[in-house]
Amino acid sequence: MIGVTGMTRTPRSEEFSRYVSERGPALLRMARSLTNSHADAEDLLQAALVKTFLAWGRIANPRARDGYVRRAMVNTQISEWRRNHLEVYPTDEIPEQRVDDPTWRSDLADVVGRSIERLPDRQRTTVLLRYYDDLTEAQIAERMGVTIGTVKSTLSRAVEKLRSDADLIIERTTA
Repeated sequence: MIGVTGMTRTPRSEEFSRYVSERGPALLRMARSLTNSHADAEDLLQAALVKTFLAWGRIANPRARDGYVRRAMVNTQISEWRRNHLEVYPTDEIPEQRVDDPTWRSDLADVVGRSIERLPDRQRTTVLLRYYDDLTEAQIAERMGVTIGTVKSTLSRAVEKLRSDADLIIERTTA
């Protein structure tokens, strides 16, 4: 098969392209959680995917691919943070401008995490597979060994419990 650049595409690059098409949205969400903007998240994911492509032949287990990309994103983000962190110099003067407090994001993530931990095992697993790992209902049903209907009803009950969770209700009204 001939690619856009006129070079022959290898099965390795086709397999990598399929992987990126399938897992791209979930990996972008992970990148977004590491950065402060969507544009930075796209750049971070792109850098991690370049590193992953170069190592694609060495990743023997297909189930380890997400972990490899995630680790590449974290390492790249840490390197970027260190590079930018060196440009900050302490001063005795505090600027007079108002600075937005970004801690609400980590507070919200903590509250949501604790609420999910309080769900029963099957509901918690289903929510994590659906909304954190971005699996389809059919993929969840296959992985858990249940029917799609069971996945749907389990997700419905879990979301209803989360909607009525007192900590999340308080968080929604204060945010």
